[in-house]
This record gives sequence, C-alpha cells and structure tokens, in this order.
Amino acid sequence: MNGHGETRSGEAARLARLLQFGEQAFPVGGFAFSNGLESAIQTRVVRDAATLLAFARTATEQAATGDGVALIHAHRAACDENLDEVARIDALVIARKLSSEHRHMSTRMGRKAAELSAQVAGESLIQAWRERIESGATPGSYPMALAVTFASQSLSAREAFLAHHYGVASTILSSAIRLMRIGHVETQAMLYKLGGDADRLHDRAAALPLGAMRSFAPMTEVLAAVHVKAHVRLFMN
Repeated sequence: MNGHGETRSGEAARLARLLQFGEQAFPVGGFAFSNGLESAIQTRVVRDAATLLAFARTATEQAATGDGVALIHAHRAACDENLDEVARIDALVIARKLSSEHRHMSTRMGRKAAELSAQVAGESLIQAWRERIESGATPGSYPMALAVTFASQSLSAREAFLAHHYGVASTILSSAIRLMRIGHVETQAMLYKLGGDADRLHDRAAALPLGAMRSFAPMTEVLAAVHVKAHVRLFMN
C-alpha cells in the first residue's frame, strides 16, 4: 500500500486471487468433513465453547507441523516448476495420514481443488499438476493443490499457509454450528483468535526441514477410528 493506505496497482487483483482460492466457499467439498469434530463431540472430548476452541487450536497446530511444512516446501518446488519434487512431497503427506478418512479427505479435496483451479485459472503449472493426479501418478493431497495453485498465481508460501490454516479452523468451527449449541458470533470470535496464531505457526513451520514434518496426534487418530464405526454420521470425517 502507498502512504494513503491505497492498494498498489495489481495488488488488489492478487488479493482477490488469495480470497478466491483460499476461501472456504471455493467448492472443494470441505463442507462434508468436520476434521474430527463429530467424533470429538460424540465422545465428549468437546463439550462446550472452551473445549471447542482448545480442539480447534490443537488441530491447527498439528496441521502446521504436518501438512503446513509440506505445503511450504511444495510451494518452493512449484515456484521452480519442479513438479517431480511436489509429487515426492505429496507421497510423504499421504504416508503420514494413518486414518483412511484423513487420506480420503485430503485427496478428495486436493483433486477437486486442482481440477477447479485448472479450469478457472488455466495456468500451465496447475494444469500439469491436475494431469498427474488424473493419470494416477500422484495422490493429489489438498496441501499440494494449494501449493501449486498459489505458486502459479504468484502468491507467497505464507499466503498459501494462511489459506490452509484458515481452512482447518473454519472447517471445524462451521461444523460446530451444525453439531452443537453454539452460534455464529461465538465461532467467529474463535476464528478471529485462531487467525492470530497464523504468523507464529507459519514461521515455525517454515524453519523446519521437510524431514521434520510430523503430525503426531494420537487422540485425532482414535477419534477417526471411532468415526469409522459410528452408526450415525453427519460428516464423512
């Protein structure tokens, strides 16, 4: 921005791309998943606003040190148009997801995001990534779709990380409205608080080598296992 607080020429269009491809309204199917919240509520891990916020904060922190690290490294590779490296990271992301539901969530959203981004933006890089997914050459996880899409739009790794962070938090909180007695004002206040963690989590993730990517979350895995065998389910995950 200039001294009058006005957006530089071209900056508004770049920000519009960030909002479009990073916003939860981008139709990749995230509404069908609760990021483990449904089981957390059924098992009383989440009981009220305080435990919901704690659950969402834990989920975003785990996502930062897992998928977030992979996303940042994949973005760097995508900026160099090195899709072989992106595919290698993609395999590492999927290998670290023990739950079949988590793998399904990531690949379903990732494939749809790549497909839509290719159709909407038409950039050669995301087109090439989509073709790899369709050929079965790579799983096509969601963090990789964000990395390639944002790199192709000249959006930074920090912005791609922010979109992922916001997506994890908003998926959980929007699901909460349908699963428990909580309103939009309360969940928006929580989303505001969680947004304040984004820079800290990005900086920590950006400093980690790819080999340090981890998502040690035994409670999350247990909740996913509970969800698989649940008799009544509103969400796929």
